[in-house]
Amino acid sequence: MHAFVLGGSKNIGYFSALRLLQQGTTVTFLLRSTSVFDSDEHIQPFVRNGKAQLVHGDALNHDDVRNAWKAAIQAGGGKVDVVIFTIGGKPSFSMSRGFFLDPPDLCTRSLINVLSTLPDALRAPETQPHFVIITSMGITAESHSSVPLALKPLYSSVLPAAHADKLGMERILAYLAGLSWSSKDTPRQEILPRGWQSTPGLLGEGELKHVVIMRPALLTDGECRGDEAGKPGKAPYRSKKDGNLSSGYRVSRKDVAHFVVQEVLPHWSEWEGSGVVLAY
Repeated sequence: MHAFVLGGSKNIGYFSALRLLQQGTTVTFLLRSTSVFDSDEHIQPFVRNGKAQLVHGDALNHDDVRNAWKAAIQAGGGKVDVVIFTIGGKPSFSMSRGFFLDPPDLCTRSLINVLSTLPDALRAPETQPHFVIITSMGITAESHSSVPLALKPLYSSVLPAAHADKLGMERILAYLAGLSWSSKDTPRQEILPRGWQSTPGLLGEGELKHVVIMRPALLTDGECRGDEAGKPGKAPYRSKKDGNLSSGYRVSRKDVAHFVVQEVLPHWSEWEGSGVVLAY
């Protein structure tokens, strides 16, 4: 199996990629800095044996993403089985602007680049990779209403910019995968301009056939509880397909990676075409 990972220099993308490598999967990383793993004792053995391929580029750059697809196909012997997209921005703060992202459409624009440069060989339903896209819990109007009361101040003050960007991603995925969408959840123009559906090369409505949208609760740097579980299928976190977890407060990045690699990918037919909330 071959995977193409975007956002894999740290956090969920990194932990997911490392798990895949340890299972024998080959991985192509798109990285703004290929030196990020120079002193990483976990990734370096896979770089040396050729299992991990590091491609320099920025997902905001259309040509860089196109080149990374070419490298991934070559490394995968003509195919890419899995795409894991975990790109995310960390909000900055200023007295005049409050919490903001720069650029405000980091995730949305990167995702459009990925899906508009999908190579011809991977566009047919039978050859499309399995896409796992990380967004967040509570970013649509309906899901925000189910966010625990204690988290609402954080969601309203610190996270609006990041969630506005991820809402743009969700809109794109709903259109391309043929999922339902509420008119209450229109992304801002600076995130997703009018006419984005006509982006050259972008798949058409309903043409993205193999996708799972992961919507984790508030992310933490805690340990992986899934690895500590004594029995398969008894991981100490909860998942909800196409729904909300009103009592879901947080989940570690390592456990999101655990769920993606140990549950979603091996049991793809159970999760395909859905949005999955994950929380403790």
